[in-house]
Amino acid sequence: MNRSIIIEEAGLLSTVQDLGRTGFQQYGMPVGGAMDSLSLQLANMLVGNPRGAACVEATLSGPQIRFVGTARFAICGADLQPMLNHQTVQNNRMYSASDGDRLSFQGRKSGFRTYISISGGLNVDQLMGSRSTLLTAGLGGFKGRPLQAGDTIPLSDDGFCRPVTNIPAFLFYENNRQKTISIMPGPEIHYFGFDAIKTLLTAEFTISSGSNRMGYRLEGVRIPPLEGKGDIISSAVPAGTIQVPSGGYPIVMMAERQTTGGYPRIAVVAGVDLPFLSQMMPGESVRFSEIKLHKAIERLCEIKKQLQKLCPL
Repeated sequence: MNRSIIIEEAGLLSTVQDLGRTGFQQYGMPVGGAMDSLSLQLANMLVGNPRGAACVEATLSGPQIRFVGTARFAICGADLQPMLNHQTVQNNRMYSASDGDRLSFQGRKSGFRTYISISGGLNVDQLMGSRSTLLTAGLGGFKGRPLQAGDTIPLSDDGFCRPVTNIPAFLFYENNRQKTISIMPGPEIHYFGFDAIKTLLTAEFTISSGSNRMGYRLEGVRIPPLEGKGDIISSAVPAGTIQVPSGGYPIVMMAERQTTGGYPRIAVVAGVDLPFLSQMMPGESVRFSEIKLHKAIERLCEIKKQLQKLCPL
């Protein structure tokens, strides 16, 4: 029997995601991939997949999935109260599903995005080395779009490596979530006055309903650039870049960000904290605190060292 999953209900926004397309930004191709790349990797490790295998990224309300054939599965990230055949299952654990079993979700308890890994990984076509869906361009993933009821997604062959059972608890979102996000100075921080920088580091911002996988728009407090400093020559936009348009409301660039931008970059979110930011939803508040570059690198390297030790692939 060819193994697959059937999407019986799609949820609010469910897409196929992996770690994205790297090496093509010079051609204007966004990286994309999972918003919470750490949770995706942990979910894959639990079922014995390579860390970057394609998973289902579900937003706020999860899908209903029917298994065709047997498979292992795991769920990491947001707690959307998963159930297998109406029996409660837990995040951060590996389970076995039989042919015909159904995975569903009762509703959000914490977080915003959850990652459903299935042994073998989702076997959709690769584009530029990635199976991730790029919604802004309508390409990759499953037909370049969000998953819909009736979609059948084949699974790759099982048995890449042994499931990882000794993942440290602190790596999982539920045990490490935070509301204060670490940032470092951006290339155009000198385009802003003292009061604007102080506000960025002391004020509470609200994530706008206009936020998406491309960027988080922040409301509540303005931090306008100095007069005449509202634009720059289009320059690179790394993940986590905080751009500030002339109106003064910051935008944090996320997974599907464009490769270049023309707004001044006041700060950059530390890569190690991007997964936490991606688990915050519109309407929630966020604060920022400064972190030194060497400390941000140390924190990120510690996470990467743990992942590499547990699962080298």
